[in-house]
Amino acid sequence: MNPREHIAAFGTSAGELSVGGMPLSRLAARVGETPFFAYDRRLLDERVDLLRATLPREVELSYAMKANPMPAIVQHLARRVDRIDVASGLELRTALDTGIRPDRVSFAGPGKTPSEIRQAVAAGVLVEIESARELARVATAGRDLGLVPLAAVRVNPDFSVRGSGMRMGGGPQQFGVDAEQVPELLRSADAAEVDIRGFHVFAGAQNLDAAIIAEAQRRTVDLIETLAGGLAGPLRYLNLGGGFGIPYTDRDRPLDLTVVATGLQTLIDGRIRPTFPDAETVIELGRFIVGECGVYVTKVLDRKVSRGRTYLVVDGGMHHQLAASGNFGQAIRRNYALAVGTAAAGPPVETVTVVGCLCTPLDLLGDDAELAAADVDDLIVVFQQGAYGLTASPINFLGHPAPAEVLV
Repeated sequence: MNPREHIAAFGTSAGELSVGGMPLSRLAARVGETPFFAYDRRLLDERVDLLRATLPREVELSYAMKANPMPAIVQHLARRVDRIDVASGLELRTALDTGIRPDRVSFAGPGKTPSEIRQAVAAGVLVEIESARELARVATAGRDLGLVPLAAVRVNPDFSVRGSGMRMGGGPQQFGVDAEQVPELLRSADAAEVDIRGFHVFAGAQNLDAAIIAEAQRRTVDLIETLAGGLAGPLRYLNLGGGFGIPYTDRDRPLDLTVVATGLQTLIDGRIRPTFPDAETVIELGRFIVGECGVYVTKVLDRKVSRGRTYLVVDGGMHHQLAASGNFGQAIRRNYALAVGTAAAGPPVETVTVVGCLCTPLDLLGDDAELAAADVDDLIVVFQQGAYGLTASPINFLGHPAPAEVLV
């Protein structure tokens, strides 16, 4: 959805936005305080349904919990997806608390501590190896526990993906094992009695170009074909990564999921199934699943004019929503979609700058935004807030209270 369509997806009731069918003012009264994040269960289910209907049926869907680790969301998605990917010991425990089978959980990311690795091996989750030292630590945990650890190798490919908001593969990287080092690592894994089931290649995030994503998937399969011969057994796990983006601004065009799906089906039919008949093909998504199901709601504390510019000062800000402030990797800051929650049905009538309550000019949520007229106590809604919101923000900066999170 483009930003305007995303606003419309939340619907209106008597001129108000609604979340989960509940008018925003009523939801705010139930939460009891602002700011808060609200996630719409219906939109979450619609996104999973879209993926199931569009992607090839052979593809297993993994939820990358780092996008939004709220326990209620993880519990809900555990019943809808095939796998969960975690990136810390706390995320690991959150995933296992859902009751999902441990071998359907993968643990990725550089810098896993020996304690986290031991927890993962003991639980029977699949550890994605990021370095030779990490392999040694996995092997040590297995010997100490009397278990054969389940693992995959995260590969830093010898190519990069154009058009990604963040490049996470190609060139020097802290992520994964350089492709040219993988054969030696696999020989070490065999000697260390670690069950390496396959590979994970994640080359870039937040990509809106379907053709580029399809090309990256083809090149990933090319790479895996050169590496799979080093496995002790057949390839059983093939994680093609994800990187599916969502539009945050009016300049962004939504990803054409059908183009991605068509290319992926061609890969499965022509190469993956014939060459790797035992492989479970995985697409790992976080932002694309949860990003458009959420909003951030904050209240106007003050309205002031400074040398001709109108400011709305709200009780939230970058300490809860770093990305919307432009300080989470944006090269050029652009406004996320904004609306006045109690006047969503009306046209924009004034240009205002929406700022947070922190003592820094970086605390900016909307610069020269066209909004319906708003004053003290009105609610300002920031959209596309289901992913990389609260847990990706400096929540303790200046000591303001943490916002609530609700799944409606």
